[in-house]
This record gives sequence, structure tokens and C-alpha cells, in this order.
Amino acid sequence: MTKKGRIFKTIRSYFGKHPSGIFAWIWVTAMPFIGSIIFAANYSFLGNHPLQTGLDYFLYTVIGALLMGLALLPTTLIALASGFYFGWLSLPFLILGYSLASVLGYGLGKVTNMGLTEKLFRKNPKFKAALDSRKEKEGSLVFFVRISPVVPFAVSNFLFANLNIKLWKVLVYGIPGMLTRTVIAFAAGVAASSYLAAKQSMNSPLQWGIGIALLVIGVGGIYNYVKKSRK
Repeated sequence: MTKKGRIFKTIRSYFGKHPSGIFAWIWVTAMPFIGSIIFAANYSFLGNHPLQTGLDYFLYTVIGALLMGLALLPTTLIALASGFYFGWLSLPFLILGYSLASVLGYGLGKVTNMGLTEKLFRKNPKFKAALDSRKEKEGSLVFFVRISPVVPFAVSNFLFANLNIKLWKVLVYGIPGMLTRTVIAFAAGVAASSYLAAKQSMNSPLQWGIGIALLVIGVGGIYNYVKKSRK
């Protein structure tokens, strides 16, 4: 059996005995899409809740962190809505919310898949050695995964937790990686005349061009991490 075959066999065996792990992965993959549908039918309520006091910004930060950390809404959608309804003053609090959501999502990834990494390493020592040989590149992996528009925020939190990447690296390298997409979506919301116009602007040729550029950058960075050293 090939190394990849042994790894997938170990993963299947683990999830067969830990169905909660499968449920958690399904949740972080599917729930942001479901949440987006629900939000699309109820977004107008945000107009009735402006951010005016310190308590408002505190609640905005905490609620945003929970929505993103629990994979209830995608981060780009929250950035878009925040830009339109709350303006630039909310951006620092959105970034703080991202940071808290990263901690929450990472922790959930650890708890719901506890023991998976250890089992993989025990059954596949070469896989562990391969990851250990790339320890110095973990920061770049986090950055390029975050900047890629095709890897959902909640899924990447689970991925980092299962790869045993230190939480401080997820924060230090992950937040800068997210800023590009966040600011683009946020600015689209600020500039729009309506929330629906903001959503439509995310499908403009310019936005597609930026998205493709970020995808190329992200894939290139991830490939650089994965490929074997030729030294």
C-alpha cells in the first residue's frame, strides 16, 4: 500500500470510531453556505442596529467572532455587510473578531478531532517526518491558505489544528493573509448604494480578476510548502 493509501486508511479508521469528527468536518464545510441563505432573507435587520456605543462595538466583535468561529456565516459575507451597514470604524473590530474566531475554530478543530494527528503520526512515521521537515514553512502555509479564496475560513481552522500548527502562527501569519480579501469585500460594502448592490459588485470582472490573482498566489504558496526540498 502506498503512503497516501495508508494515510487515508488511518483517517477512515479514525472517523469510523469518532463520528463526531465527521460531523464537525461536514458542519464547517456546509454550514456557512446554509447560513448565507438564511442571512440573505433577513439581512435588512442590521439597518436597525447601528454601532454607536462602546457596548455596541463589543457585542459586534463577540457576535462576529461566534458567527465566524462556529462556521455559521462566511467571513467575506460578514465583511461585506459590515462595510455597508457599519462603515470603516467597524473594520478594526472585524479584524479583532477574526482573531477571536480563529482561536475558537482552531480550538474546536482540536477538540472534535482529538487524537487524529497522533494516530496518523503513529501509523505513518514518514508522514510525520515530512511535516517536521517543513516546520519552518508553516507560517507561509498559513498565510497562503488564508489568502486563497477557495479555502473557507472554518475549514482552514480545522486544517491548521489537525496539522498541529501552533495557534500563534495561525494568528500571526493568518490575519495578514486574510486582510486582502477582507478589505476588498469591506470596501465594496462601504462604496455600495445598497446591500444588494454590494453583493452584485463582488461578481464584477474586477473582483473576479482579483479573486483569480489571489487564487494563483495561494496555490503557488501552498505548492511551495508541499513540494519536497531539492537541496
